[in-house]
Amino acid sequence: MHASGCARLVRDIRACRHCQGLPEGVKPIIQADAGARLLIIGQAPGARADAAGRPFDDPSGDRLRHWLAMDRATFYNPGRVAIMPMGFCFPGRGASGDLPPRPECAPLWHARLLAELPGIRLTLLIGQYAQRAYSPRPFTRLTDCVAHWRELPEDYLPLPHPSPRNQLWLKRNPWFEAELLPELKQRVARALADVSNNPRLE
Repeated sequence: MHASGCARLVRDIRACRHCQGLPEGVKPIIQADAGARLLIIGQAPGARADAAGRPFDDPSGDRLRHWLAMDRATFYNPGRVAIMPMGFCFPGRGASGDLPPRPECAPLWHARLLAELPGIRLTLLIGQYAQRAYSPRPFTRLTDCVAHWRELPEDYLPLPHPSPRNQLWLKRNPWFEAELLPELKQRVARALADVSNNPRLE
């Protein structure tokens, strides 16, 4: 696949209006380039990311970048990091937080987008929706999936959502920061190791 093909597909996704009638309007948010080495599959944009028009441009993103030991410039460089949520638009708020990602997005776009990302070396599965769809080994509960991260292929890592709402989960599962985060940082660094030597991706 060529970079131009990826760019055209990204434009098509951003122009998608399949889910007309969403409470906050239709505004697909995606980041991708054919040269990306790291793929982040998350849930769906939150209200602040929707307003900014960029994925993870909120406190959840600040925590995620801290987990990755990554600055904003690298994180928002599509030649290094592709971000493909399970739902591309902000789904609106429910009684206990954001609604689930729209189910139409993944069947419409994911396979085509993944075909345009041949250089992905590491895929991060953030949250239960991404893990249920893409974990090489199925788990019923998010905690089980994240706790058994060593049993997945090395090019996949499951993570809890970095939302401030998950602070209690982090306190109850101290092994996440003690054991998984150091490995996460190492794998991300390896995945991006040769990207800085490619001027096209700067």
